[in-house]
Amino acid sequence: MPCPNASGRRGRSPGTLPQDHPTSRECTVQDEVLDPTPAAPRSGAGPEAEAAPDVEVEVVLVEEPRFGRPGPPMRRSPLIIGFLAGLGLLLAYTAYQAVQNVYSILLLIFIAAFLAIGLNPAVVRLTKWGLPRGLAVAAVGVGAMLVLCGGIVALIPPLVQQSNELIVNLPHYIDNLQRNDQLNKLNDDYKLLDQLKNVATAANVTKALGGVWGGVQVAFSAIFNIVTVIILTLYFMAAFERLKAGGYKLVPASRRERVRLLGDEILSKVGAYLGGALAIAVIAGLSSFVFLLILGIAYPYALAVLVAITDLIPQIGATLGAVVVSIVGFATSIQAGIACVIFFVIYQQVENYLIYPTVMRRAVKVSDLAAIISVLVGVALMGVVGALIAIPVIAAIQLIFREVVLPRQDAR
Repeated sequence: MPCPNASGRRGRSPGTLPQDHPTSRECTVQDEVLDPTPAAPRSGAGPEAEAAPDVEVEVVLVEEPRFGRPGPPMRRSPLIIGFLAGLGLLLAYTAYQAVQNVYSILLLIFIAAFLAIGLNPAVVRLTKWGLPRGLAVAAVGVGAMLVLCGGIVALIPPLVQQSNELIVNLPHYIDNLQRNDQLNKLNDDYKLLDQLKNVATAANVTKALGGVWGGVQVAFSAIFNIVTVIILTLYFMAAFERLKAGGYKLVPASRRERVRLLGDEILSKVGAYLGGALAIAVIAGLSSFVFLLILGIAYPYALAVLVAITDLIPQIGATLGAVVVSIVGFATSIQAGIACVIFFVIYQQVENYLIYPTVMRRAVKVSDLAAIISVLVGVALMGVVGALIAIPVIAAIQLIFREVVLPRQDAR
C-alpha cells in the first residue's frame, strides 16, 4: 500500500517526504509502474461510472506546532479575576498620578496649541499674499510678541511708580497716625505701638524675606511659562499642516475625508473665535482709553490695556476690568468714580447686546445660553483658561452633534 503522505496523482510514481521534514514519518514506498489502461469498471456500475473522469487527490500536510498544541484554556478562578482587576486599578492610578505630575506642562502645551490654531488664519492669509510660510509664521509671532510686550510695558511702570510713592509717603502716614489722639490713648493703655514693633522685628522679618523669595519664584515661574508658551506656539504654527495631516492619518481611510472636513471646520471656528475676541477686546480698550483721557484719570493707557486684556475673558472679563478702573476713578474723585461706573454700565450693555452677538454670530454661531453654560463649566474645570476656550469647544460640540449624531438618530 503506498504511503499516505505520498502524491496520489496518476502518471507519476509516488515519492517520499524528505527525512528532515518536521512531520515526516518512516514510510517505505515500493516503486511500481502504473498501468496506462483504465481499470475495469466495478460490477453494477452504470455508464456514468464508466465515463467518470479521473479525480486528482492531494493530501494536505498539517504541520505540528514546534512547542506542541495548546491545551484547553485555564479556568477563570476568582483569584485570577481579582488579581487582573487589581492590576488594572493600579495601572489606572499610576496613569492618573503621572498626569497630575505633568498637568502644568500639559496645560502650557494646550494653551500653545490653542493659540497656534487661533493665529493660523493670519499665517494662511500672509501665505496667500505670496509670503513663504516660514516668514509668515515669523511675522505673526513677532507681531503677537510686540502686542504682549506693549501690554507689559503699559502695566508695569505705573505699578512700580505707585509702589515707590507708597514707600516714600509711608513715614508721613505713620506721623499722621501718631498725631491721632485716639490712637495715642490706645497706645498708652495697651502699648500697641510697642507690640507692633516687636512683631515687626521678630516674625515679620522672616515673613518678609520669605515673601520676597516667594515673589521672585512667582515672577520666574511666570516668565518661564510665558517663554515656553511662545516657543511652543511658534513650533505649532510652523508645523501646523504636518501635524494636522498626521492626525487625520490616524483615522480609517473610509472615514478620513469626512473627519477632515469636520476637523477643518472646527479649526476654522477656533481661529474665527480668537479673531473675534481680539477685535472685541481692542474696541473695549480704545473706548476706555478715550473715556479716561476725557475724564483726566491717571495712567489711561495702562488702564485701557487692562480693560482690553480682561475683556478677552468671556462674560465676566469686562466686569473685572470695569471694577478695577472704577476703583481708580473713586481714588481720584467721587465724581470720576461715578462717571466710570456709568460709562462701563452703558458700554457693557452695548457690547453684550450689539458688538459681541454681531461678531460671534458671524464667527462661531453659538447661542447665548450655550455660551453662558460653557463659560461657567470652563471656569469650574480650568479657571481662566477654561473660560477662554469654552466657546470654541461648545461650537465644536454643536457641529459634531448637528453633522454626526443627529443624522444617525434620524436614520434609525
